[in-house]
Amino acid sequence: MSVLHINSSARLSGSNTRTLGQYLVEVLAQPVVSRDLALQPLPPISAEDLIDVHGSSESLRPSLQAQLLMSATLIDELKSADTLVLGNAMYNFGIPASLKQWVDSICRAGVSFKYTESGPVGLLGIKRAIIITASGGTAIGSEMDFSSRYLEHICRFLGITDVFHIDASGSKGSPEEVIANGKRQVDDLVQVFAANDTAGEK
Repeated sequence: MSVLHINSSARLSGSNTRTLGQYLVEVLAQPVVSRDLALQPLPPISAEDLIDVHGSSESLRPSLQAQLLMSATLIDELKSADTLVLGNAMYNFGIPASLKQWVDSICRAGVSFKYTESGPVGLLGIKRAIIITASGGTAIGSEMDFSSRYLEHICRFLGITDVFHIDASGSKGSPEEVIANGKRQVDDLVQVFAANDTAGEK
């Protein structure tokens, strides 16, 4: 079992999603590959390259080849993981721009998913995803939450059937209370994983 941990919060210290994400991967006690989209943002992509990355272009344009290589690297990271942990800081009701660029890089027809007569089928093989979302006041899962619900849709689109949420909203009390509540959610979730894994071995 292995974990891919994605951080996206622009807050490098005192971030609820970073704190709880680190706690989660430590509790899971599995090999972890970490990618920090705030500290190491993906390279900008031109309109021309964006179209060609998602098309069938055979152009050898250097900028396109660099984008394709980056996309392949990100998708390989996903295919090598059993569990995906997404640290999601909600900005203006949506996901960070850096995380959206990551999504655009990994959603590629014929590579991370394929179209069939019954709809899209994911090709990643990831067992489960945990989305840790922090917001200043928007209730997670509410009609105004275009962040965690969007990420769940992307996960399911890519074939991840087991998607779980950790609510790290700052509106739930003091920073200490928010983290304590988030850790309780993590502990409960890991117990569920352990029970399910044990049942699956029988």
